[in-house]
Amino acid sequence: MNLYLLAAAAADAAPQNKFGFIQAMEQGGAVAWSILTVLVIMSVGSFYILFTKLFEQNKIMKQYKTVQSTFWRAASLKEGAAKLEKNSAWRQLADDAIKAQEDHSKMSDSLEAHDYMHNSLQRSEDSINAVLNGGLPFLATVGATAPFVGLLGTVIGIYRALINIGIAGSASIDKVAGPVGEALIMTAIGLLVAVPAVLAFNWLQSRNRRIAAMLSTFSNDLLAYINSNGAVKPAVQAAPAAKPAAKPAAPAAKA
Repeated sequence: MNLYLLAAAAADAAPQNKFGFIQAMEQGGAVAWSILTVLVIMSVGSFYILFTKLFEQNKIMKQYKTVQSTFWRAASLKEGAAKLEKNSAWRQLADDAIKAQEDHSKMSDSLEAHDYMHNSLQRSEDSINAVLNGGLPFLATVGATAPFVGLLGTVIGIYRALINIGIAGSASIDKVAGPVGEALIMTAIGLLVAVPAVLAFNWLQSRNRRIAAMLSTFSNDLLAYINSNGAVKPAVQAAPAAKPAAKPAAPAAKA
């Protein structure tokens, strides 16, 4: 019985942890909750842009394989464009090349016609790249500002903690460490929001540069094809060989 009473007394005497994320948010009030809401919006927006842009990039890269294998097998640009998916980047370039080719015949000066066709395809590339780069500035903004938003919450939390310590009239380590540790939570959240945004921005940016190189190559191939009246075009990838048919099973021997 005495041991039980001693254990209960020791448990009551043990220091209780009155600090944590929920306690920090409750003490921070509307300011802390507002900062947390901004950071959550930044994080959700960053992951939304990451997944939507990744899906968009994968779709364009997959369509490029169709361009390499089927587009240049067609007898004309119109026939090749008909084989491409509608509302795709490659279909847009092919359609703009066809329109430039039609306008080519209306121009008497061949140099001016060549420049017009090149500029038309360049404008088409620029519009596609602008769509691909949409949303990336948001990732860059989140990566640059999220740590400072979290730091703002930390500064406000430390200020509040110091005010409470001054009112209480005690500056012992147990009175200082807890509130300051609470305040640092917001800085940690800001870093957790910023790091994925920066990584996503750099990764998507590198993939966009790869797609831009593909678009430029396809655009140059279209221009060479038009200027040579179909004589110059890239080598077409060989179609995959058909698998040999399975041999029929041998008839079972009769007894």
